[in-house]
Amino acid sequence: MNRLIIATATVFGLFGSIVGPVRAEVTAEQVRKAIDRGANFLLLRQRDDGSWPEMVEYPGGVSALCALALLNVGVEADDPRMQKALKYLRKIPPERTYVVALQTMVFARVKLAKDRELVLHNVKRRESAQTDQGPFKGGSDGNRELIRRNVEWLESTQIVQGPFKGSWTYPGIVHAYGDQSNCQFALLALHEAERVGVVANEQTWRLAKGYWEKCQNVDGSWGYTGLPFGTGSMTCAGIASLVFAADQVQPCDARVVGDRIECCVVWPAAKVDHVERGIRWLGQHYSVEHNPNNETWTLYYLYGLERAGRLTARRFIPLPPRLGQPSRADWYREGAEHLVRTQDNASGSWRTLPPRNPQWSHSEEPLIGASFALLFLSKGRWPVLMAKLQYGGADDWNRHRHDVANLTRYVETRWRRDLTWQVIELRLASVDDLIQTPVLYLCGSRSPLPDAPAERKELAQKLRDYIDRGGFLMAEADCGGEAFDRGFRELIEAVFPEPEYKLRPLESEHPIWYAEEKIDPQQLRSVLGIEFGCRTSVIYVPPDPPEGPRPSLSCLWELSRPGRGVTYSDAVQAQVDAAMSLGINVLAYATNHELKTKEDFLRPAAPPQTADRVERGRLDVANLRHPGGCNIAPRALANLMDAAGRELKIRTHVRPELLDITDPALFDYHLVFMHGRTAFHLTDGERQQLKRYIERGGMLFADSICASRAFSESFRREMAAMFPDRKLERIPAGDSLWSTAYRGFNLRTVSRRDPKASVPGKPLEAAILKVPPDLEGIKLGDRWGVVFSPFDLSCALEKENSLECRGYTREDAARIGLNVVLYSLQH
Repeated sequence: MNRLIIATATVFGLFGSIVGPVRAEVTAEQVRKAIDRGANFLLLRQRDDGSWPEMVEYPGGVSALCALALLNVGVEADDPRMQKALKYLRKIPPERTYVVALQTMVFARVKLAKDRELVLHNVKRRESAQTDQGPFKGGSDGNRELIRRNVEWLESTQIVQGPFKGSWTYPGIVHAYGDQSNCQFALLALHEAERVGVVANEQTWRLAKGYWEKCQNVDGSWGYTGLPFGTGSMTCAGIASLVFAADQVQPCDARVVGDRIECCVVWPAAKVDHVERGIRWLGQHYSVEHNPNNETWTLYYLYGLERAGRLTARRFIPLPPRLGQPSRADWYREGAEHLVRTQDNASGSWRTLPPRNPQWSHSEEPLIGASFALLFLSKGRWPVLMAKLQYGGADDWNRHRHDVANLTRYVETRWRRDLTWQVIELRLASVDDLIQTPVLYLCGSRSPLPDAPAERKELAQKLRDYIDRGGFLMAEADCGGEAFDRGFRELIEAVFPEPEYKLRPLESEHPIWYAEEKIDPQQLRSVLGIEFGCRTSVIYVPPDPPEGPRPSLSCLWELSRPGRGVTYSDAVQAQVDAAMSLGINVLAYATNHELKTKEDFLRPAAPPQTADRVERGRLDVANLRHPGGCNIAPRALANLMDAAGRELKIRTHVRPELLDITDPALFDYHLVFMHGRTAFHLTDGERQQLKRYIERGGMLFADSICASRAFSESFRREMAAMFPDRKLERIPAGDSLWSTAYRGFNLRTVSRRDPKASVPGKPLEAAILKVPPDLEGIKLGDRWGVVFSPFDLSCALEKENSLECRGYTREDAARIGLNVVLYSLQH
């Protein structure tokens, strides 16, 4: 039996019976405050020597757990309080599995942070973290030596014979039996050690994998040794442990023979999918309010639930069919809501109830409980970098099972931050689900189109809605892929029926070839794209000609972690390096490194406004139709009006359709919006109508998407033609438009993104300048009837992130827009 957890984590009692999961109303701010309160609770209880109150049987265990939680919530290793904790922990000799494991995780976390500071963006993948000679080598803090010492101790204490071989147990047991909880913590430590280049023997992992497979219950659960039933906490432990072990010993879905790369290798299928069986059991017994099949240890279970969900790339836990109940559970949303609700706001600890079973009548340990809660909230919130789309009834979408996982790890080292990825089942996902992931990756050899016409239409609309809202789609034909190529092209035509949005080859000057890492010209391949909104929003890698096919990106990403002792020829390594560079370049281009953490999506979205007619007491606005790219950022105005309703407490409505300038309905709108990216000319009728609208009191608010010179020149020319006796002039810094005169924002200085010219061999960068706002206007009497920004507002309002886009940051674009709205209401 797990004596450390029995003696400490029993503080986590039941909070109620199993209930159907509900959509949590917790907000991002509540989660962040809960983390801050919990961290403060731990810091206030640290002792002068750097330790926390310990358990007699496990000296160093509680201190290591508290330090691990604080490191994960953002306390820096150089913080004096953490330095004291590290000094204390370095004195603890390796004697007990729990303590050694937690101590190792702390040292590895500190070493990972230091290593990330040393990693340069141009380090090539051949310097793999899987070897002791990789980019993680070095550092004089002594952590590496302590990690290696602990790994050797854990390997020496693993049971290697008998019915419990592959497991760990408590020290001093004469007839050693395997203990699942000890085993879980040992594998957690070995996994974290591998992340910083201290590698355990492959046999250690193979034995552990065999142990967890053998001790799984018939119903798919895992329990404590000697108990006839499974529990939520141990089932999560089994899932995570098998993911760790399989990651170390499972062969790649591609292989290399000399200079030849073989993709889409099919290995004999396992007789039992132990992880999926564990997930099914977890769904059948799912709760965030108590540990399934147990009377206590709820927060210990949540710590395991976070790991099981994240490591299996799941946002949702599938639930069994129940009439009127959800079919899946958002484990982080619901777990965060539970932790926010049950935290003692005064102390920052988590409230617990005494167990109903007197067998578990042990003392409470608030420090351990707070640490587990903080680990759930902090690790579970890691930003999702990208998602792999699951489609169809077979595994064609996942022929290279480690491709996206390997690319995510590569990006983690270069961007020096914790990241995760997900699998999204395209059929079940809503648009709200999709927009929580900045990049979707679709690959396969079969057509991604559903058979039924109605389902095809639904899929096309779902992807269009996702891209309309700033999403980015990357697709690739894999494993031959001629059927995928035909189906994807047909799908894209349904997503973008407009003739101007077609797949076209991306030129060699496109940022995907150099945004982060320069790609060898010999490794360039055919890549197609669709320019939509403020950037290329769809990238497609079609199959090569049959006479000269190259490995797919998915295949090369799969090969990027070759395994222990494996090296590739220069020719193969060059292809792998180029594929990783192209992958990170696409992700840098698509996200601009601006990723949201999970809690940023916790607040339920406000329902869209659907009224169509103009009403009194409401600000009605419209987007003007014109030939200069009038719908490139279709959500920009809607997002600005959403912000106006939220921040200014005014009723707003955006006309759903573009408004023709010659439409008489123009005069029904107080404010009209005009943006674009290409050159254009208005007709005489359009000029006359727009001039009359402005002269009668309407306001035209315009901006040049990504500071397009062509659009700016056209706009200035059109304004000069409409108002030959007035000048489009720069709005002076002292104008009331920039002040709080109309209850807006003080905009004397704003932040503007200024992309630097690309330098061969260096990443594309964008400086953030602190500058006065640069807007131009035409004044009629005492008011500005035209306000024009030659720098981008729309892409920022659209919430798209593009390295190429010269313009205001997201926050200041919204503030400028809100000030213009307030100004227009006063004049």
